[in-house]
Amino acid sequence: MSLDDSGNVRPVATEAERRALSSVVRLRILRMCRYSELTNRQIADRLGRNPATVLHHVRTLVDTGFLVVGDPRRGARGSRELPYRATGRSWALDFGPQPGIPPERHNVMLRTFMDEVAGVPESAVECTRLGLQLSPERLAELRERLQQTFDEFAADQMATDQPRISMFLAVHPEVN
Repeated sequence: MSLDDSGNVRPVATEAERRALSSVVRLRILRMCRYSELTNRQIADRLGRNPATVLHHVRTLVDTGFLVVGDPRRGARGSRELPYRATGRSWALDFGPQPGIPPERHNVMLRTFMDEVAGVPESAVECTRLGLQLSPERLAELRERLQQTFDEFAADQMATDQPRISMFLAVHPEVN
């Protein structure tokens, strides 16, 4: 376990939780279900994927506690539908180093971001870039302050009548 910036315990992710979040599709499902309950069919339609394939991903997320099943409801044709909602648990876990994860899986968040942003007009994407040369102490401070800011806004109640936005932050060494 580790502590977040507020001193709260962040449990270390289990291997099953790590595997569940090592998929671009699953991360996209969590993002979609963060805002409202969606059925498997709705998720599949939004992803442009086969519902049976999506159901496998949904079940994995339910089994690991990243999605919960809402109250059953009747679909357009009278069939029983189960809506799913993201729990927010993925934000509260410590994923730390991931030994044994294949290199092509290391940047699942980057790959998810690239997949999501590909569907957004370039004019609607705000970008900023900054090159820095910091001491290890200042870099640690920067990371802590950024994490605090992300944690603060992630904890806010969502204003359901406002536009949805996504953010992605990457810090990397410069290539000479």
